[in-house]
Amino acid sequence: MKYYSTNHQTPDVTLQEAVVKGLAADKGLFMPECINALPTSFFEQMSQMSLQEVAYQVAQAFFGEDIPADKLKQIVYDTMNFNIPLVKVSDNIYSLELFHGPTLAFKDVGARFMARMLGYFVSGQDKLVNVLVATSGDTGSAVANGFLGVDGIHVYVLYPKGKVSLIQEKQFTTLGKNVTALEVDGTFDDCQRLVKSAFMDDELNQHMQLTSANSINVARFLPQAFYYFWAVAQLQVANIVCCVPSGNFGNITAGLFGKRMGLPISRFIAANNRNDIFYQYLQTGQYNPRPSIATIANAMDVGDPSNFARVLALYDNSHAAICQDISGATYTDAEIAEEIRRVYETNGYLLDPHGACGHRALREGLRPGETGFFIETAHPAKFKDTVENIICEQVSIPQRLQEFMKGTKQSINMTSRFEDFKTYLMAE
Repeated sequence: MKYYSTNHQTPDVTLQEAVVKGLAADKGLFMPECINALPTSFFEQMSQMSLQEVAYQVAQAFFGEDIPADKLKQIVYDTMNFNIPLVKVSDNIYSLELFHGPTLAFKDVGARFMARMLGYFVSGQDKLVNVLVATSGDTGSAVANGFLGVDGIHVYVLYPKGKVSLIQEKQFTTLGKNVTALEVDGTFDDCQRLVKSAFMDDELNQHMQLTSANSINVARFLPQAFYYFWAVAQLQVANIVCCVPSGNFGNITAGLFGKRMGLPISRFIAANNRNDIFYQYLQTGQYNPRPSIATIANAMDVGDPSNFARVLALYDNSHAAICQDISGATYTDAEIAEEIRRVYETNGYLLDPHGACGHRALREGLRPGETGFFIETAHPAKFKDTVENIICEQVSIPQRLQEFMKGTKQSINMTSRFEDFKTYLMAE
């Protein structure tokens, strides 16, 4: 299958080129030239299949033309080797818990899949591939751990100084080996700008081979469609609504791809914190990015969501069509905290700040006869201090997170100026 740029100013490329390059030469994001619908028989049999079997069938529709079946199956089965349970919170609301992977966050799926796919595409070549990834928290840990020790690949994680939780920071600054953490004096948007600028710099690209592991990379965001199919397979009801806590919009875009492939989700809700750029677009039809605002749901602190370009491409730039499939909600820190407290006291279920946005949007937005599930993106312990202050109880830290906390932080301070970032990379 060929992949085109959302800016339409560069020739179409192969899957391998899209994955290795990350970003198109015209600064656009790569999109598959077509989205293959899955047969009715698959949806009829889905409830009898395992998570890995479901994921493999979806992966075949995306990547089957470009990767041998045995290799693709190995990549999928190695990626999806942990549980993704659908947990009932109340009568018509379920939590899709995506925090049972190695770093206890939903990005384990896309990051692990991309690490294995990129490793497959670059195996045997002499030139080192350098992965640049901007993170507002969980992306950095998922990517760093997914690529840790992979031959021929070095990872640079750029994160905003003082704007990720201590546990998140420990997960990607303590690894060493082929992972370097860069602590940027700025916001997530600054980190993302540095990464994009690096891809566009000819001198830097002649010096070293660069790619991205953010959701701008097709190998990162497309596999996230797997768990939407898995959630529907577990629910087996009609009139399903999915709510996605949304920051850079890779997660919800993957769900929209699933819907285009035939997944019976009637509509989506994009839940925002105070960074409500997409919510405002839904209301007005105008997209007005602005500097991000720090909130307790920090992974959603994005003021210019990269994957908005993919949403536009998917719907042929039609605001009316987008609004038909997606509604929005936006919440303040106080409202997020209130939801964590209310659900814990009422239902005995502990939400992380991002999942709280998703739950509240469902609770307020579900219509009669609908069943909803929201994406619980990370384990609440990753936001231990925030959550404990809200519920006034201690939050136990899973053993896997405790192991990360034992490591020694290793990071390099970096300004938000591209010239400084380029100078650093050129010296590597």
